[in-house]
Amino acid sequence: MYTITKEFHFSASHQLFGVPEGHQCARLHGHNYIVVVELKAAELNACGFVRDYLDLAPLKRYIDDELDHRHLNDVLGDDMVTAERMAKHFYDWCHAKWPEVSAVKVSETPKTWAEYRP
Repeated sequence: MYTITKEFHFSASHQLFGVPEGHQCARLHGHNYIVVVELKAAELNACGFVRDYLDLAPLKRYIDDELDHRHLNDVLGDDMVTAERMAKHFYDWCHAKWPEVSAVKVSETPKTWAEYRP
């Protein structure tokens, strides 16, 4: 099995609801997010790729146009702003375009990652 990944970056704010009183993430705050998309294939295409990295440009446009420097609660909805749910959101968005997508990871801080892999 061949595996490739591509990394995307954006900055945005969010606020978590339903966390315990006094939880720091209940306050409005922001992150420098990293999104890593993983694609897998048993065979390479005619060019020798799992998928040409240039094919992933629509994800960069989506991130830049819809998410970068936005308040994610307003864009994705209040229930979609955890890293775990964002990973699933990105997976669904990407997998609909590129069936080779096998997982998506989202980082909010240099030490934390959430991954969605069906």
